[in-house]
Amino acid sequence: MDISGASALVTGGASGLGLATARRLVKVGAHVTVLDLPTSAGADVAEELGGRFAPADVTDPEQTQAAVAEAGKEGPLRVLVHCAGRGGPVRVVDKHGQPGSLEVYEAIVRLNLIGSFNVLRLAAAAMAATEPVDGERGVCVLTASVAAFEGQIGQIPYASSKAGIVGMTLVAARDLASKLIRVCTIAPGTFDTPLLARLSDDVRDSLGKAVPHPSRLGNPDEFGSLAAQIVENSMLNGETIRLDGAIRMPPR
Repeated sequence: MDISGASALVTGGASGLGLATARRLVKVGAHVTVLDLPTSAGADVAEELGGRFAPADVTDPEQTQAAVAEAGKEGPLRVLVHCAGRGGPVRVVDKHGQPGSLEVYEAIVRLNLIGSFNVLRLAAAAMAATEPVDGERGVCVLTASVAAFEGQIGQIPYASSKAGIVGMTLVAARDLASKLIRVCTIAPGTFDTPLLARLSDDVRDSLGKAVPHPSRLGNPDEFGSLAAQIVENSMLNGETIRLDGAIRMPPR
């Protein structure tokens, strides 16, 4: 699919991987709508990019539907890159011998997994109502994590939710094939995002050295570049692509 001139919705677009993706899509000619929380820097980012800001919680159907409608104002929605999500530590049994927090587990799974389905279903419905261009109506790119395959101790809600996204990818691609909509997922490893910026330089260096090659943290623009390549390559469908420098995470 030709990105130039296409309308794109990027969730979590005010920072990190989402921001890098929004910038990359604008660079190749897309009309980008940034979806992020009202408290985020989304308005400033949208102004910087010459795009639109749609404040929304991805787990809220009405807010997300409004964001999808906003993204379609520059033309039919053709591209979704869904980056919104969060982590949070939970042990099955904590250090005091108490059961892990069901509330935290449920909140993370709700945002990461249920939020992904909510955004996917609403964006795909909008795409399905458009006229095909070169045999396609749209492309949806979701975000998982290497934690979906090698979740570390304390990552059980995050790993569960990201594994769910991997699990929905092929099913969604098969489901939406009749609508001429492709679905792929990117599973990033350790990337240089604002979350890691809170860590000390020593810890960040250690995380980078754990990557076999290139032995460094991933650059968010590399994620954005892959998202754009998925949109452009019409044979990429139903696939989860690890973007991790060949890292395989240890238990802790």
